[in-house]
Amino acid sequence: MKLHTLKPAQGSLGREKRIGRGEGSGHGGTSTRGHKGAKSRSGYSRKIGFEGGQMPIQRRLPKYGFNNPSRVEYKAINLSVIQALSEKLSLTEISVDTLIEAGLVSPKHLIKILGDGELTAKLNIKAHAFSKSAIAKIEAKEGTATII
Repeated sequence: MKLHTLKPAQGSLGREKRIGRGEGSGHGGTSTRGHKGAKSRSGYSRKIGFEGGQMPIQRRLPKYGFNNPSRVEYKAINLSVIQALSEKLSLTEISVDTLIEAGLVSPKHLIKILGDGELTAKLNIKAHAFSKSAIAKIEAKEGTATII
């Protein structure tokens, strides 16, 4: 190591111009903030969505619709999917745990069985809800649809 090879560590030099360090720096006085107004004061922070006094977009756009806070949302699974799963794993009883292990639903989901597709085997199915057509098709094959 020699004196002519020394240089500062990378990233240690900081800014090129130091703000608010006297008139000689070229950024003294108002420290590049201009004169008066909210942005020139210390502690200024702009509100989220503020558009310089223009009416913000969230107030310009109309509100519509209704979000029901007590809505119960189900993950829908058709009988065709259940039939394919029972054939693949040779099952006669399908529960929520079976569907979770198969990767069809997450443990946090409520499950509703829908009647799209055909059943060819007698199955005992346990889920949180069933459609009328699904219950009819399951019971036509002498299976059971149990609500848990």
